[in-house]
Amino acid sequence: MNAELEGRVQQRTAQLEAANQELESFSYSVSHDLRTPLRAIDGFSKMLLEDYADQLAGEGQRYLKLIRQSTTHMAALIDDLLAFSRRGRAPVNKQKMSVGDVVRHAIEDLQPERNGRNVEITVGNLPYCNADPLLIRQVFVNLLSNAIKYTRRRDVARIEVGAKPAGRLRDEGEPAPDDFGDPEMPVYYVRDNGVGFDMRYADKLFGVFQRLHCKEDFEGTDVGLATVQRIVKKHGGRVWAKRAVGEGAVFYLTIP
Repeated sequence: MNAELEGRVQQRTAQLEAANQELESFSYSVSHDLRTPLRAIDGFSKMLLEDYADQLAGEGQRYLKLIRQSTTHMAALIDDLLAFSRRGRAPVNKQKMSVGDVVRHAIEDLQPERNGRNVEITVGNLPYCNADPLLIRQVFVNLLSNAIKYTRRRDVARIEVGAKPAGRLRDEGEPAPDDFGDPEMPVYYVRDNGVGFDMRYADKLFGVFQRLHCKEDFEGTDVGLATVQRIVKKHGGRVWAKRAVGEGAVFYLTIP
């Protein structure tokens, strides 16, 4: 009976892996094939605005500009979907790495998003870990980019990147999974003083295209946190979030 059960588990696992690979290939193909018609829509809209603007009423010009804005947004969605698909297929090349160096490089990458704003980013002591530096860099780029975006309404945006042992996190009343076997396991976090989110919908944060704020208030393609979760899970870790609306947000993650 045990052998039969193990055989069924292996069979179901193989079927699930095949289904996931097929879904990723489908997403990649569809996303790639959408590029050509999008470029055509954007190109012809641009030509109409440039060559026939004097024949179009103000409302007609506004419609064409909205079409171009929508195609630009769709192109960004496609790029993020393709990146998300590639993250699922990419191998994890683990090595001992400095999380602090990765975070500092991520902050440098995001300097253009901070221009013209008062954004204070503090980086605490971040323990080394065994992980893929390129993938972990993407994790912190996405989390920091989110923090920068959702603190836009603050006169002074405050963002903190740090780490605490899991046991200490629980002792201080911070949320931590109950099944942490090692109380000394480092839990990395990115905290901000932004608009936060409603904890009733926390389970939607890491879904593709799940949005908890109006797109008119905050731009984006809603793939960034899903990518974070995928990368962390590929490393055998976990990611979760906490906070309420108006009190900012904090994202936690482990990298075993």
